Amino acid sequence: MNTDKTGENIEATGNPDDVGVSSSSASRRNIRKLLAGTGRNIDEFGGFDIEITPDRTKEDIFNNRPGEQLREKILNLPELPGVYMYLDRSGKVIYVGKAKRLKRRVSSYFNRYHEVTRTNLLVRNIVDMRFIVVPTEEDALHLENAMIKEYQPRYNVLLKDDKSYPWIVVTKELYPRVFMTREKGIHGRYYGPYANQAAAKVVLQLIREVYPLRSCRHTLEEKGIARNRYSLCLDYHIHKCLGPCRGLVSPEDYGKYITRVRQILNGETVELENVLKDEMSRLSEEWKFEEAQVVKEKYEAVRKYNAKSVIGEASESSADMFAYVENEDRAFVNFMHLNRGAVTQSLNLEYRRQKTDITREEILSMAVAEIGERFDREFKEVIVPFMPDVEFEGVRFVVPSRGDKKKVLDVGVKNATQYMHDVEKQAEKLNPERGVEKLMAQMKSDFRLETEPRHIECFDNSNIQGTNPVASCVVFRNGKPARRDYRHFNIKTVVGANDFASMKEVLHRRYTRMMAEGESLPQLVVVDGGKGQLSAAVEAFDEMGIRGIVALVGIAKRLEEIYFPGDSLPLYIDKKSQSLRVIQALRDEAHRFGITHHRNRRSKSQTVSELDSIKGIGDATSATLMKEFRSLKRVKEAALEDLAAVIGKAKATSVYNHFHSPDN
Repeated sequence: MNTDKTGENIEATGNPDDVGVSSSSASRRNIRKLLAGTGRNIDEFGGFDIEITPDRTKEDIFNNRPGEQLREKILNLPELPGVYMYLDRSGKVIYVGKAKRLKRRVSSYFNRYHEVTRTNLLVRNIVDMRFIVVPTEEDALHLENAMIKEYQPRYNVLLKDDKSYPWIVVTKELYPRVFMTREKGIHGRYYGPYANQAAAKVVLQLIREVYPLRSCRHTLEEKGIARNRYSLCLDYHIHKCLGPCRGLVSPEDYGKYITRVRQILNGETVELENVLKDEMSRLSEEWKFEEAQVVKEKYEAVRKYNAKSVIGEASESSADMFAYVENEDRAFVNFMHLNRGAVTQSLNLEYRRQKTDITREEILSMAVAEIGERFDREFKEVIVPFMPDVEFEGVRFVVPSRGDKKKVLDVGVKNATQYMHDVEKQAEKLNPERGVEKLMAQMKSDFRLETEPRHIECFDNSNIQGTNPVASCVVFRNGKPARRDYRHFNIKTVVGANDFASMKEVLHRRYTRMMAEGESLPQLVVVDGGKGQLSAAVEAFDEMGIRGIVALVGIAKRLEEIYFPGDSLPLYIDKKSQSLRVIQALRDEAHRFGITHHRNRRSKSQTVSELDSIKGIGDATSATLMKEFRSLKRVKEAALEDLAAVIGKAKATSVYNHFHSPDN
């Protein structure tokens, strides 16, 4: 428990996620004291200080199944890009992988045998796993590469050689060269790494087409140039090079092109895009449409191009970062320490607010102090989303608005957000009512209700050009379907396709009966439709005297607008809101339930319509025949004696003669 300067308490709980610690013994003792038994702190050697107790049985291992704890983690994994790490019994990282969808990728390792023996051996040694969420699959690839080099997992043998992802280098020479390489032994500035080699080649090709840079491998020196030691190549004669090997361009003028190339490689592709746009326009004006299409494809490739990794920086420096997210009663802080592009430390902190006046700045200050104490770390420069309320001696806080530091901060926000969701899901599993209460409170706020909508009903009409009109009523209790309370309505008083009148009739019948039988009315009624259906519902509520007692809204399909009685403008609820998801589920369920009933009625009417057209044959006789013979075809094929045995001789004769007359 931490106490702030005002004496108000905030409970803080730490849940480390992919944690790396310093080599100091004091830091290790501190971690063992605070996190004893968790087994979740990775040391600088890629292992864990604390042994992990496995829960996989021999049968689980034999069948490549995860243990109960690991299975629970896999079920809670997000469908987001990221990097995952597998750990053995000793807590050592044995495999690092990337995934476009973490949950799908990690799940694929288990519950089946693999063709590759190495993969089966890996799965049998997995005891636990960790993951880090990143914005894109490309970022996951860069982070995977960096972490493999950091931890050297035993099952990542394919990446143990010097093979790496390609970089683009701008050499430090009198006349610099720009080319792609997998080795970083060349003296120059490196950009990347690139997850897609083809993208790097496209950028290089475009740079060479736009800027006349040399492509030769000569080490140009002033003495050699002065003595004409180098000869002009083909690139000069086709105007692809300015001839620096003969001193035909000054280093200063050549350097201007290099400056523009650096801007492009830094992701500042606006100038290159403008050049390509102008080229497309020129070619189009000259009616050279095929050439213009080629330039257009290159232009689109540049637009999608991202020159730098979010995490896998080429920089050799380290960085510390704190990200912050919050919900109604809790705050979550994600800490990351990055070293040469690898996340060597990561920790999630949860602060449960017991007083509403605790500011986010105060919580961030406590998080910085706690991490500094826990890892015995001295911060120098710290990336934060906002300034803390406490000044730390010797610490410079940076609040980035753009660039690489902002991208790193965004990664931290994603991890903090994911941790928040994991905590909420776990809490709901342990206490399902807590999740219901949270949902009800949110819906009460979103829909401006006086009471929580524990009981919600939704109505929908269904007909085809006025034929077989029906309506459906679905019921949700505590945000979940209550299928026993679903009801169908056959429209009785409305003729033709009149959805408004049909809605009014159904509401009248539903709630008049409920009030007559003494049943409790719902807190919220939803009608599927816009202003027209809502107006008809308002008229019905006014006539029954329940307007103001039961809340009423309409939902339009097109933009998911929520209409309230008397409001000319609709309400747009956040697309990710649980409130909107419940209303959408209600609407979709009402539509499904109604259309199913409508199709059944239409099919039945089409089946018995020919029997109804026979003089002397009513609904009861038609139903008796269909029940006995199962289909209209069998009725037609039945003998007179068989028909008479079911409906009598007189009616049987009418039916038989109808189907066997020359006209039929």
